[in-house]
Amino acid sequence: MRIMRLILSLLIVAACCQIAAAQSYPNRPLRFLVPYAAGGPTDIMARLVGQRITETWGQNVVIDNRAGASGNIGTGLVLRSNPDGYTILVHSSAYVVNPSLYRNAGYDAVKSFAPIINAGASPNMLYVHPSFPAHTLKDLIASARGKQLSYASPGIGTTPHLTVELLLKTMNKLDLSHVPYNGAAPALSAVLGGQLPIGCGAMPPLVALVKAGKLRAIAVTSLKRAASLPEVPTVAESGFPGYEDYTWIGFFAPAGTPRAIVDKLNTEMDKALQLPAVTERLAVLAFDYTPNTPKQFAEYVGKEVVKWAKVVKDSGARAD
Repeated sequence: MRIMRLILSLLIVAACCQIAAAQSYPNRPLRFLVPYAAGGPTDIMARLVGQRITETWGQNVVIDNRAGASGNIGTGLVLRSNPDGYTILVHSSAYVVNPSLYRNAGYDAVKSFAPIINAGASPNMLYVHPSFPAHTLKDLIASARGKQLSYASPGIGTTPHLTVELLLKTMNKLDLSHVPYNGAAPALSAVLGGQLPIGCGAMPPLVALVKAGKLRAIAVTSLKRAASLPEVPTVAESGFPGYEDYTWIGFFAPAGTPRAIVDKLNTEMDKALQLPAVTERLAVLAFDYTPNTPKQFAEYVGKEVVKWAKVVKDSGARAD
């Protein structure tokens, strides 16, 4: 009986400490670590949310871009940081892919971090340099058949990378070489500059370039056409019924971060993502946000780990 009372007392003390920590949090600047180069969708989302958090809490949010190893370097830095809510990982869906793609990604997607919020999802888009002789997915497949071409992606393990591996290489047997970059911005720059003919990436940084005629959109990977580019067909309607995948952006805290702080971050980020100005900006960028709790996001992460592990296995993709 004494042991049970002791355990109960310790639990009460721990709960009170977490509440106290959350009440005083934050009392200094926060760091949002983005494991990709500036200018891509993950960086854009981090800055959008960070700006609103700064305005609401009166504490600066520093955006720290640490590109390398498809996000694993930056992820490892956050993993080794203090679990106090002041260092937050802002990652793409590659977060759930890398543990299957690498022999040692350096983290467990389910156990190493506390999911805070899924800030939004965007379809991936196949695109080409305007000089490339393809206007449709059928054209692209025909143009690439029997040739040795290269394509750009934001990095190994990103869903744009696996979109091409599954759709074009596995399902259509095309001989394409993958050229991974440390983020969406350098990948699309390679196609813009004509170094590579084909690219695949999440829509946010691509929409304006397609509208300006600097890149040509081939197809998007959502089941419905994107409102920001309604003239671009889906992969599903281009001969592959039911095909669907997305790039999503999530915020994560190191495992062990007090639950009250995780919940507080979720609440404030949810408010930020539903502000009219942010909603409009996300719509223009082809991001779709659905309110979610840390528990709901954690459940989603678990399902995504299983889903993409199968895609990695079926495609034969490996990073090392």
